[in-house]
Amino acid sequence: MLKKTFQKYLSLFTVLCLVLLTISGCGTKNDDLETYKTNMNSFFDAVASYNDAINEIDPNSATATQDLLSDLDGMNAEFQKMAAYEIPDEFSSLSNLSTDAASYMSQAVATYHQAYDGAYNKDSADLAAQYYERANSRVQYMISILHGETPSGEGITITTEDTYNFATIPAEDSSAAASAVNTASAVPASSAATAN
Repeated sequence: MLKKTFQKYLSLFTVLCLVLLTISGCGTKNDDLETYKTNMNSFFDAVASYNDAINEIDPNSATATQDLLSDLDGMNAEFQKMAAYEIPDEFSSLSNLSTDAASYMSQAVATYHQAYDGAYNKDSADLAAQYYERANSRVQYMISILHGETPSGEGITITTEDTYNFATIPAEDSSAAASAVNTASAVPASSAATAN
């Protein structure tokens, strides 16, 4: 009798533990998604801030070049942090886009330094602008995906597992960054770069 009671409680305890583990696992998944949302919103805010700083640079200032390169270095650091964020399963497709964006921004900043450190180099400046456009186009695609939209354009391939099973970051959370990426005046931004 005691053995049956013990087995009954052991079974009940096991079921209760499984239920608790399942519930706590769901919380972790939501926590991961919230953490990613918070991280991405911080990234968008930082990019918008750097964009504003770049747009406020007086081109006639003696420190204009240094100010631009410094702001681009800061923006690059934000892109590198963004690429290191752990991406939840719901947005696993952003993995390649985020690493590509960070890589292109890193190349853009290094090439801008080549263009503006010392004597001006037009070829390096043109190449840097292309890298910058590619980095920002990746961010635009990421914003579209986070908003639940399907990015479009030449060279974009869309593969879905379950079209109706995704979560989005509300448009108001990253719209400032989206407009900032498209309106940088000191450094050109892309509106038609391809993902390939």
